[in-house]
Amino acid sequence: MEHSAFKPLMIRQSSLTRLGSMLNTAVGNSKKPANGEIQWCFSQVKGTLDDEITEADIISCVEFNHDGDLLATGDKGGRVVIFQRDPGSKTSVPKRGEYNVYSTFQSHEPEFDYLKSLEIEEKINKIRWLRRKNPAHFLLSTNDKTIKLWKVSERDKRAEGYNLKDEAGEMKDRGVLTGLRVPVLKPMELMVEASPRRIYANAHTYHINSISVNSDAETYLSADDLRINLWHLDITDQSFNIVDIKPANMEELTEVITAAEFHPTDCNHFVYSSSKGLIRLCDMRMAALCDRHAKLFEEPEDPANRSFFSEIISSISDVKFSRSGRYMLSRDYLSVKVWDLHMETKPIETYPVHEYLRSKLCSLYENDCIFDKFECCWGNNDQAVLTGSYNNFFRMFDRTSKRDVTLEASREIARPKTTLKAKKICSGGKRKKDEVSVDSLDFNKKILHTAWHPTENIIAVAATNNLFIFQDKF
Repeated sequence: MEHSAFKPLMIRQSSLTRLGSMLNTAVGNSKKPANGEIQWCFSQVKGTLDDEITEADIISCVEFNHDGDLLATGDKGGRVVIFQRDPGSKTSVPKRGEYNVYSTFQSHEPEFDYLKSLEIEEKINKIRWLRRKNPAHFLLSTNDKTIKLWKVSERDKRAEGYNLKDEAGEMKDRGVLTGLRVPVLKPMELMVEASPRRIYANAHTYHINSISVNSDAETYLSADDLRINLWHLDITDQSFNIVDIKPANMEELTEVITAAEFHPTDCNHFVYSSSKGLIRLCDMRMAALCDRHAKLFEEPEDPANRSFFSEIISSISDVKFSRSGRYMLSRDYLSVKVWDLHMETKPIETYPVHEYLRSKLCSLYENDCIFDKFECCWGNNDQAVLTGSYNNFFRMFDRTSKRDVTLEASREIARPKTTLKAKKICSGGKRKKDEVSVDSLDFNKKILHTAWHPTENIIAVAATNNLFIFQDKF
């Protein structure tokens, strides 16, 4: 059983996500209004739009692969669904972001830890793609305890004309063989196979919250509440503990690890965030155990905003390196922050996500929403950031123009080429006609997981059991 000291510190695991977005980075012939901002429009929605939702169908993580041709989602039922970009949508003018189901497989099953009398959920916490080296695709998926490496490959030919087997695969009577023939490959209907190549288990005492593949393409890290382990992709029975913040006396526990990620190009650097609002940059060249950080990123708390909830809302739920590797993006409960790796004292940019909820923290604490883990992600050129909010709203911030916009993923806009209209939230006083009152927000509808295409303005937004795909207006 996990220690009771975790409860005031941990931010509940929801499911995952990276996030990114933007307002001033158009692709190809995309249409832009006079102010230069991107106009986003609906492309597709995956999953049923019915009111009845099965718990197992709730999406828990979203991830594009490195070229954006594949988009993977994991859900609370332990399934992984991979979507492939329609080839025609890549070559059309202008380009369209349309994806079709490519493969679906059961990644994890529910288990029971008999030693600790604990149920281990099948929910997929994270998915990370490996860089492609051959015609097959490889990805890592993890639940609370076990990480698996999956190979996803295509087969469109089959061998026929065996000497010792008939067409049904049964062994022939060798007495009737009169000669030898060479088997031949014949075309068959395309089949996509997903097979587990490695299973990395029994290395984490606490729940895994992050996995990250190293730029060396040979190792990856996995992080739980108190430890970070380094794995070699080819070795399943051994990992190296590189961070351990567990105190000798658990009564002295003051923080937990909330997220961790490798640098996109420097294989020796990684960062991890904590429930205290700190981000530590570690260099594996300094020591085998990276308990002593190379850099510590922390913003001093404003005494004017100090409250009972300060420690909870300052906890960082996600941290992501920019694609260039120069900056970091962090998400706490009320804001996203951009950090320069060369400046530890404060973030260079801070964007309020839903500041209007500051007055509602008491009720959000009572209904447990204050523990929601929102993810964040970078746009395709690091000039925009994307993160989620409540009422199926998601927020985009343009780092160049400093403009921001609130958009909604809802069934009302689920029509081809429908342009998304900016939402305005009224936090008090008289509400205008086109504004949404804070009191009317649905806190059961939340955007926790998002992903941005690595090279184009296409975003994937997980809204409960639906995956919405949006793109710049064409």
